[in-house]
Amino acid sequence: MSSYPDLHLYIGGEWRKAADDLPVVNPATEEVIGRLPHAGTDDLDDALAAAEAGFRIWRNTAPRERADIILRAARLMRERQEEIARSITAEHGKPLAQARLEVIRGCEFFEWDAGEAMRSYGRVIPSAPGLRVVVHHQPIGVVAGLSPWNFPMSQPARKIAGALASGCSIILKAAEETPAGALHIARAFHDAGLPAGVLNLVFGTPAMISDHLIRHDSVRLVAFTGSTAVGRSLTTLASQHMTPVLMELGGHAPVIVCEDTDVERAAISGAVRKMRNAGQVCTSPTRFFVHDSIFDRFTDSFVKRAAATVVGNGTEPGVEMGPLANDRRIGALSALVEDARAKGAELRTGGSRIGNAGYFFEPTVLVNVPDDADVMQIEPFGPLAIINPVGSLDEAIAKANSVPYGLAAYGFTNRADYVERMVDGVEAGNLSINTLEASLPETPFGGVKSSGYGREGGTEGLTSYMTVKNVMQSSAIV
Repeated sequence: MSSYPDLHLYIGGEWRKAADDLPVVNPATEEVIGRLPHAGTDDLDDALAAAEAGFRIWRNTAPRERADIILRAARLMRERQEEIARSITAEHGKPLAQARLEVIRGCEFFEWDAGEAMRSYGRVIPSAPGLRVVVHHQPIGVVAGLSPWNFPMSQPARKIAGALASGCSIILKAAEETPAGALHIARAFHDAGLPAGVLNLVFGTPAMISDHLIRHDSVRLVAFTGSTAVGRSLTTLASQHMTPVLMELGGHAPVIVCEDTDVERAAISGAVRKMRNAGQVCTSPTRFFVHDSIFDRFTDSFVKRAAATVVGNGTEPGVEMGPLANDRRIGALSALVEDARAKGAELRTGGSRIGNAGYFFEPTVLVNVPDDADVMQIEPFGPLAIINPVGSLDEAIAKANSVPYGLAAYGFTNRADYVERMVDGVEAGNLSINTLEASLPETPFGGVKSSGYGREGGTEGLTSYMTVKNVMQSSAIV
């Protein structure tokens, strides 16, 4: 595919190939569209040395100058929106319209954090005469960033934006399945005049790269988005070196649908958002807990809209849902559906692979799923929704909190007392009422429980990338 870029590592301000490379596959056609260089230990050592040198430059760059470069890179990405979006669709499969929106979302992360770069305020603490106490916020140092495959551009953008706005340098290991989004970001910063070594981009064997980087003394923060299992492993490794971590991990988002809501609108909205990005979203609405009195109406409307989802190659007009990102997801989803049906769940639509070419899977709805079904505890990370009846809001909240995850949660109601009870009772880092938008660049995003800790975005977004230094100065020696 001609719009797909030639792939390189980016280390110390220079593009390079590597001794080893592996294919990048279009999930809609299973066609090889590129060869991805895999970094070796020598490449990683060069990236670490470059990041150390880049940090010394960047931390002493005025916040206004940092912001100017970040904004210049964001403008270039906006100008290159179509090229970047087509690369994303080629490697990930999502519809082109969604890929275009992802590019803009990534740019918004950069634009917000560029502003925050100039608002990293400290404070003066009132003290005794002759004593001055000042709190400083300083960049933490070299960041090892690790981003997932489900949003090839906006997920790397979160890590890079937070690090650069804070005055840190970063070595980003982007996903090997979907490398082009991060590559386009690096190109934009290169063209915007970012000093060499401040941003470094590597790909390769995930376990080898994370192990090599995290063990290195110069790495002062590990910023990871991905599965809870991998997050726990990385956190354990980082703890051995007393390296702090920023973890945005898996979710299994509940949706509480109260009896007073607009049933059809809530159902259609839920079905459309569930199938966005083929359900491969950590905040994807998945476990719908619907009041008994509206359960049948909601389910019928949801199933009808889900089944009508237009599935196909993301480059084709009118397509609403592309393929899964890799063939592993087909087996995982099929196993969850089979287990749920064996335990008594009703399959209302979908449940199978579509065709034999490309990694397409039907929009799937399971109803009356028992609590012991695997899918009630395991995030499906695909176009699979669960709809179960509940008799009360208290029951719905209890069901919502019954998993070890707490990233995003949603509610549909027009009653203020129901809203208050959900705000108080639902265990999630992000709760949205009457909307299925989980976060914005200006809002803090992150989870509780096994969904991680730390926040990206909002005024809280730079906190993990900075240290707090308290300075006490006396006017006389005491």
